[in-house]
Amino acid sequence: MTQTPPLAPADAAFVEKLRAVLPDGTLDTASARYLEEPRGRYVGHKTVLAKPRTTKEVATLIRHAGQARVGVVPYGGGTGLVGGQIASEGPAPLILSLERMTAIRAVYADENVMVAEAGAILADVQQAAADADRLFPLSLAAQGSARIGGNLATNAGGTGVLRYGNTRDLCLGLEAVLPDGQIWNGLTRLRKNNTGYDLRHLLIGAEGTLGVITAAALKLFAQPAQMGTALLVVQSPAAALKLLGLARAQFGEMVSAFELMHRQGLDFLSETMPELRQPFAESPEWTVLIELGLAADMDPEEGLGALFASASEAGLVLDGVIAQSTAQAHDFWTIRESIPEANRRIGSVSSHDISVPLGAIPDFIAQAGERLARLGDFRVNCFGHVGDGNLHYNVFPQQGRTRADYENQRDAIKRCVHDLVDETGGSFSAEHGIGRVKVAELERYGDPAKLSAMRAIKAALDPHGIMNPGAVLRRM
Repeated sequence: MTQTPPLAPADAAFVEKLRAVLPDGTLDTASARYLEEPRGRYVGHKTVLAKPRTTKEVATLIRHAGQARVGVVPYGGGTGLVGGQIASEGPAPLILSLERMTAIRAVYADENVMVAEAGAILADVQQAAADADRLFPLSLAAQGSARIGGNLATNAGGTGVLRYGNTRDLCLGLEAVLPDGQIWNGLTRLRKNNTGYDLRHLLIGAEGTLGVITAAALKLFAQPAQMGTALLVVQSPAAALKLLGLARAQFGEMVSAFELMHRQGLDFLSETMPELRQPFAESPEWTVLIELGLAADMDPEEGLGALFASASEAGLVLDGVIAQSTAQAHDFWTIRESIPEANRRIGSVSSHDISVPLGAIPDFIAQAGERLARLGDFRVNCFGHVGDGNLHYNVFPQQGRTRADYENQRDAIKRCVHDLVDETGGSFSAEHGIGRVKVAELERYGDPAKLSAMRAIKAALDPHGIMNPGAVLRRM
């Protein structure tokens, strides 16, 4: 295997060369927030931070980094959970933040297209769409700080995948700077463009290892005329899947979200956020949060009531609450979206962002619990976007203990869960990406032919290995 040339640090001489070709104020010393990630497992080098204002400035930075063999770590909102935004090994890199490139360049409401710069915060992209009476459906807990460039670079999922797809499904074209400093002007609004290799899909999900996304043409959708939201208590994960089948038979593609929550997650909310109102006096074992986006001539409460009645008759649901207002629907979603924060406060031993075929979900949950019980006594919070097969299967200490007590078991727990995922034909990374945390997992579970092709693509586009070194693929 060809060795990648060694990298140089972003030292004072390199910084001075950049200062000579960039506007004043572009460069600074990276503060702590650029050197830490949300789970606290990685800390980056103290190094130089670049905050360009234009795509040309990004190209200048990349071109000079390539000439000097300095690594470049693209930085979006810093919300990634797999260490893709933090380089803690190797020479100090250049951190390239897109936070000043926030413009909504254009909204073409009649075409259902928006052009946004990569530094635009996801919530602002959503609002710009809403201002044009359109919907940008990507929705996730960190949308107030996550940036659209990072969402694209990681192919973020979220709660709307069931109906609208992952982030790559919401993108028509990209503008990006390639590792040699060339600007790729692929910012097309076309829905059909069959002109050779699709660099858009190559860069989306590449986590900044093949270039830096600077802008995107995004798909918009009509705002649903009516919204319906309900929390339904189900007998089991198997019952939840049958309920999903009933819902899709009744509403087709108007089912916007279908989220599964286990009692443990609700108990964590009670433990860490007692002020958060929950609709049930006692936490049910399994709950489904369902959201519908309906046509104007459909009554959400009536539709959800009919769904509850048929599901109850089939023995699938035990109880339920249908939101009577937008505020109550918001409260239901606050419960679901607060679970990750409650998890953080408890402190997991090992967290897993996984996907398995829908039909395998009930057996996976049962078998994972049995296998983990052989390793020790844990609390498990299993929740997630069950409508698209994405579970967040997180393992926690028992009450009175901390995750530090289980540190020597962390690898065994992760192997236990991921081996079972692999046996079921699933993925150890559903929506968070590979970053640096899961490089070894990719090597263990990845298809050899795919890994070989990925390394060949990386070597062809980034022969000096400057782009986000050590992320996704191990630096050779």
